[in-house]
Amino acid sequence: MPYRRVGAATFGGCLGDGSLRYLFDDCALDTDRRELLRGAELVAIPPQVFDLLDYLIRNRERVVSKDDLIEAIWNGRIVSETALTTRLNAARNAIGDTGEEQRLIKTFPRKGFRFVGTVREAQGAAGAAVTDNAVEPSKPALTLPDKPSIAVLPFHNLSGDPEQEYFADGIAEDVLTTLSKIQEVLVIARASSFVFKGQARDIREIGQMLGARYVLEGSVRKAGNRVRLAAQLIDSLNGGHMWADRFEGDVDAVFELQDRITQDIVAALEVRLTLGEEARIWCKRSGSPFVYEHFQKGRTLYVNFSRHTHAQARKEFELALAINPLYTPALGLLGFTLTDQARFGWEKDQAATYEAALECAAHALAVDPDSDEGYITVGYTRLFQRRHDDAVAAGEKAIALGPSSAGLYHIAGMIHGYAGDFRKAAQYEEQSQRLSPLNRNESRVDEARARFHLGDLVAARDIASRVLIERPGWLSAQTTLAAALWNLGSEEEARVSVRKMMTRHPNLTANRWAQGSPYRHQKDLDALVAPLRLAGLPE
Repeated sequence: MPYRRVGAATFGGCLGDGSLRYLFDDCALDTDRRELLRGAELVAIPPQVFDLLDYLIRNRERVVSKDDLIEAIWNGRIVSETALTTRLNAARNAIGDTGEEQRLIKTFPRKGFRFVGTVREAQGAAGAAVTDNAVEPSKPALTLPDKPSIAVLPFHNLSGDPEQEYFADGIAEDVLTTLSKIQEVLVIARASSFVFKGQARDIREIGQMLGARYVLEGSVRKAGNRVRLAAQLIDSLNGGHMWADRFEGDVDAVFELQDRITQDIVAALEVRLTLGEEARIWCKRSGSPFVYEHFQKGRTLYVNFSRHTHAQARKEFELALAINPLYTPALGLLGFTLTDQARFGWEKDQAATYEAALECAAHALAVDPDSDEGYITVGYTRLFQRRHDDAVAAGEKAIALGPSSAGLYHIAGMIHGYAGDFRKAAQYEEQSQRLSPLNRNESRVDEARARFHLGDLVAARDIASRVLIERPGWLSAQTTLAAALWNLGSEEEARVSVRKMMTRHPNLTANRWAQGSPYRHQKDLDALVAPLRLAGLPE
C-alpha cells in the first residue's frame, strides 16, 4: 500500500470562555471563541477569513491597504491577488454582505478596504443575543435517530501553510460524502459540521448540538509530495474513542487513504452495507487531490450568489476539471452555476447555457452512473426549463443515492414545491434541516413557501421572519412573508414588507417575479403573486 499506519492519534477540546464580542448588523463576532453568529446560528468561517474580518473591525476607523492585510493575515508572505479576493468575498458572504452592496465592508479603489458597519462592543458569552430583534429560543439537544449518526469535523491543517486549508477540508469532505451514501448511517451535513472549524469545543457538546452520536475529527500535514493524516472516531455520549489511526504516504494516493478511513469507520459502527453501497463506496477513484483548492474556492464564490462571483466560481470549477475531468463534485456545481447564469439572465444564450449544465450532469453520470451530483444537477436544470416530471424523477434518484445529504433533500424539496406537491416539499425541507441543524436558511425559505401554499400562514410568516433576521435581503423570504401577512389580514405590515423589498430590489415587479418562478401550475403562482400586488408590488 502507498500508505502505512504509524500509530494512534489523540486530540483534545475544551469549552471556550466568555470574551469581547463585536456586535453589528445581525452578527456577533467573538474574538476569544473565534465564532461568528448571525442571528441565533453559528456561521462556518475559515481561520484566515475570521482573522481578516477581525482585523477590519478592529481597524474600522481607517482604510486598510492590501499590504496591511497581507502583513496581518499572512505575516508578510507573498500571496496572490486571488487569495486575498477569495478571503474578502468569503468574509462578506459570512456576514450577509456582497461585493455589489458593500453595506459592511467597503472597497476603496486603489486604496484598500474599510469596515463601515456600526459596531458595538460587549462582554459575555458568544451565545447571547446580538441585536434587539427576536431570535429563536434555544432548543434542547436534538434526539438521536434510531441508526448510527455521525458528524465529520473539518480536519486540522498542521502544515504551517494556510494555503493547505483547502486540501485539509477536501480530505474531510470526501470522507463525509462517501459516508453519506450509506442508507444505514445518518451523516450531518458539511454546512453544519464545518461550523466548528478553528474552534476548541468539547466533542460531547458538538454531538448534542448536531444530534450526532459519533464525531470524526482528524489532522493533515502536507509537505511536498508527502502527507500524514490522523483520524479518530469518538462517541459523543461519553467522549470515548471508538477508533483511531494514523497514516502517511504519497499525496497521489490520498483517495486510497480516504477509502481506508471510511472502511474502518463502517466496521467500528458495525454497519452492514448492501452490495450496491459497497460498489459505490469502494470503487476505484482517480484524479489529483489538488483539484480541491479550485473546487473549494469555487464553492466559496458560488454561495455569494451574484453575477460577478458566479462568473469567478465558474472559472474555478473549470480549472478543477482541467486538472481532473472526472471530479463529479466540480461537474455538479459547475452545472448549478451554469443553470443560475441562465435563469437570472447572466448569460445571453439561455438555452445553450442550460444545455451546457445538462452536459456537466451527463459527464458526471458517465464517470459514475450512481452520481447523486449528476442526478441533482439534472433535476435543478430541468426545473428551470419547466420540465417538472423530469426534475422530480431526477431529484428522487439523487436522494436514493445520497440519503444523508441535506443539500439533496433541500433541492428535491424545492423541486416538489414548484411542481405542486407542497406536502412533500415541506417534509423534505424538514429532513434537510435535521441533517444540517446549524445551517438551515436555504431550506427554511422553501419550507416557508410550502407552508404558505398548504394554508399554514402563521408557520409561513414565522419561518420567513426568522430567515430575514439573519438574511434581511433574501427576496424569496421577503415575498413569502409579505404574501402571508396580507392573507392573515395584517395588510399594513404586508405593505411595509413590500416597501422594504422594493428598497433593496428597486427594479422588481410582479411580472418579473412571476416570470422567474418555475411553478408548474398557474394557480399556485397566482396564489403567491396576487397578495403581493395588493400589498403594493408594481406590475
